[in-house]
Amino acid sequence: MSYRNPLLFKALCYVNGHWVHSDSGRSIAVHNPANLELIGHVPLLDQPQIVAAVDAAHRAFAGWREFSVEARATILRRWAALILEHEEDLARILSQEQGKPLAESRGEIAYAASFIPWFAEEARRLYGQNIPSHIPGAHLGTVKEPVGVCALLTPWNFPSAMITRKAAAALAAGCTVVIKPAHETPYSAFALAQLAEEAGFPAGVFNVVLGEPQMAMQTLVQDSRVRSVSFTGSTRVGKLVLQAIAQDVKKVALELGGNAPFIVCADADLELAVKIAVEAKFQTSGQDCCAANRIIVERSIYPAFLSRFAAAVRELRVGPALIGEQEQPVDIGPLMHQAAFDVTAERVADALKLGAQRLVGGEAHALGGLFYQPTVLADVTPQMRIYREENFAPIAGVMPFDTLEQAIEMANDTEYGLAAYICSNRLDLIYPLIRRLDHAMVAVNGVKFTGHPIPFGGMKASGLGREGGTEGFEAFVETKYFCLHHQGQS
Repeated sequence: MSYRNPLLFKALCYVNGHWVHSDSGRSIAVHNPANLELIGHVPLLDQPQIVAAVDAAHRAFAGWREFSVEARATILRRWAALILEHEEDLARILSQEQGKPLAESRGEIAYAASFIPWFAEEARRLYGQNIPSHIPGAHLGTVKEPVGVCALLTPWNFPSAMITRKAAAALAAGCTVVIKPAHETPYSAFALAQLAEEAGFPAGVFNVVLGEPQMAMQTLVQDSRVRSVSFTGSTRVGKLVLQAIAQDVKKVALELGGNAPFIVCADADLELAVKIAVEAKFQTSGQDCCAANRIIVERSIYPAFLSRFAAAVRELRVGPALIGEQEQPVDIGPLMHQAAFDVTAERVADALKLGAQRLVGGEAHALGGLFYQPTVLADVTPQMRIYREENFAPIAGVMPFDTLEQAIEMANDTEYGLAAYICSNRLDLIYPLIRRLDHAMVAVNGVKFTGHPIPFGGMKASGLGREGGTEGFEAFVETKYFCLHHQGQS
């Protein structure tokens, strides 16, 4: 694969302003999930090297926090501009290692860049407060202080955007960062580090490390100098992160799994409902924590919805994002790895065994490898794994409901509480539904709802804290209160 800027395709970690190999020579292979071809080998740093990254971030913090808000913003804006300038190269790197269609990768790069100027500007409004004093002769107030070194643990499904959404907030607030990307998609992280270096971040402010996953995670989150941990990934691993943090007291933000419901009411525009269902379920090949996994349709329109939805899913094009240098016009890429493929097949088999009706797909794709057919299963029930488990695959489960109360009960019948979708034209139904759904983000009559100004995050087993919006700073700042007695007062 050739790139306009070959410097972006790096196979080195970035620590204290230097590109580093593993001291022990350990590395891990990275493969293209679309054809299983080897992309390259990237270093797995030894524990002392990961500690050294924390050392560097800790040393750099004192200087970085003293930069003015505008000085930090200038570097951040330069980083964002460089990302957009190199959007095509970054998108191709992303598609090569993650497998998503190139159009989606371009969208992710633009999405990733959008967080950076937002937080650069919003940091101007990290205001404290003047508190009317109840103490004679004293002035009371608060200031917002950066917490210090932040460990950012990011996933493979959005390997660029999840870095910038976390790092932009932390850096704008005056923190320094050590980023540990997923070992499946490290090249996107290294490319962002290259552009961060070009943007002018001082040595130690921005670091990217890889290591044996368990060791690297524990080393970072258990280091007492790391004052905030932000993790995006599965609920299972999020619980492990929380356990690892338990021996210390520090800030934490967890953006975990989801099992989003999509409620389609009888008054909905069927064409719109089908469009939303396809986009909300099948983007990123279904490997999205906000994917509409459980599509709950009012019984009077259930047959019509199933017919139109199945027809739309049959039209989805499956294939690799790139063949050589040539972009392919596809909608669905491969699953990320063999474990994801195997569990997808198991969930489909379980559903069919328990009575689900296969309308579309339901098998390995003829392309072979990690490609799975876009699938629609009707008459899904709570006993089935695809109803109960987070379904990180191009499989949509559809089921009917008779009353709104039943729809709410089904939508909330999950340990997760991240995203939910509603399609209806009746305001008297929509607002009560929004309030009663135990999900932190609700999209109505549309699929797009994320972005830099919104507080992204979940309830229940879907996480703690929020990313994006003004709330995105919360994991990276502390409120410091002061009581200033006037001279001679006590």
